[in-house]
Amino acid sequence: MKRNISKQELFARTPVRQALLTMAVPTIISQMINLIYNMVDAFFIGRTGDSYMMAATTITLTLVMMNVALSNLFGIGGGSLVARLMGAGEPEKARRVSAFGMYGAIAIAAVYAGLIGLFLDPVLTFLGASEATLGYARSYALIVTVMGGVPSILSLTLAHLLRNAGFSSQASAGLSMGGILNCVLDPLFMFVLLPRGQEVTGAAVATALSNLIACAYLLWAYARAAKDAPLSLKPGDARRMDGAGIRALFAVGVPSAILTGLFDVANICVNIIAAAHNDLVLAGMGIVMKVERVPNAINIGICQGMLPIVAYNFSSGDHKRMQEVIATARKYGLAVSFICIALFQCFAAQAARAFLSTSAGDVAAALTTVGYATLFLRIRSVASPVQFINYHTSYCMQAMGNGRGTMLHAFVRELVFYIPLMFLLDRLFGEVGLAAALPVGEALGAAFALWLLGRWLKAHGAEAA
Repeated sequence: MKRNISKQELFARTPVRQALLTMAVPTIISQMINLIYNMVDAFFIGRTGDSYMMAATTITLTLVMMNVALSNLFGIGGGSLVARLMGAGEPEKARRVSAFGMYGAIAIAAVYAGLIGLFLDPVLTFLGASEATLGYARSYALIVTVMGGVPSILSLTLAHLLRNAGFSSQASAGLSMGGILNCVLDPLFMFVLLPRGQEVTGAAVATALSNLIACAYLLWAYARAAKDAPLSLKPGDARRMDGAGIRALFAVGVPSAILTGLFDVANICVNIIAAAHNDLVLAGMGIVMKVERVPNAINIGICQGMLPIVAYNFSSGDHKRMQEVIATARKYGLAVSFICIALFQCFAAQAARAFLSTSAGDVAAALTTVGYATLFLRIRSVASPVQFINYHTSYCMQAMGNGRGTMLHAFVRELVFYIPLMFLLDRLFGEVGLAAALPVGEALGAAFALWLLGRWLKAHGAEAA
């Protein structure tokens, strides 16, 4: 019981800056290591100088990102509810929510993996795979998404549940372990164990194995945490979940999953439009979509660290502390965003070359790809501050149980602003317009998000922070 009280003290009474750093720093570290873990495949594949292999990893990234969306359904939906129930002093209900979330994640992961396995080639072709990239994309997706889908989604869900119960370090350690393992195993499988030409398959095997080991660790950490926190592994607790609890979980989980899913849909549209130009534009955009995830990973770590503290204090009625947490997180995230803009403007070419060798393979194609990536990165990086505002306001609404606001924001941000803008600007200005659609769309989405958050806070007796 002592450990549970310490988590309540962290959420309710520890100075805001200290509490936020305690929760956010491990999450940022795990996000960065997880980012490296997801990027390391592209990095080592880039050592081959093969732009078509690089294009294939861009296509399959869409399927991998859908794992994140599905994990949010039960991870953020369940985790946010666990934190609010802790703030309301209802640990038994929190245990049922956590068990339901864990087993729900296993079920939905199995369904997703099965569907992708059944329709793999048509899905990859729709995502932009050409004759030159389909074989590589098929190999990667079959191993990582179909065979490795359940441990991947379950790992992310367990990490969310642990973090929202106050065990941020344990959640981060599990995700970080997977990232570090992938960095070690990738070159082993790609360049030592498998023959030349099978680098994409080697990267996929390394990733799937890393996910499996990380999942095993997180299950162990979750079982240990369940002795002191309102978490549960018991199927009986999941079966005792009542209708009101399920509705409360999905009220946040569904919009959160849709938010990430629509982001994935937007990336699908980017890939399709880029592939319509040529495979090298697609490969260049793929490099940028990996590099620009650095500020995104840091800022999502800040937001995920913020979420349980906001949820707890919203439920307990301490709106003043909640406002201070929101404002502090916003300040940190914007600072990170502006620093990253400056760095990307100065070092865009170097960042692009880090992902694709221009001295191996088809040098002319590689140089063209790097040129596209450099241009796209300088344009798209300008979106970083407004992109953070979108994340920040969305996580605030999720923490307070505002599922409708989260869903409305997701639909308007992607379907009203960003996706129509990418088709319009690409038609008017070509691939430069496609890159410019991100900062324009994110700025419009951020303005709408701030209006939604301000209205919600005012309606619940708290002035906007």
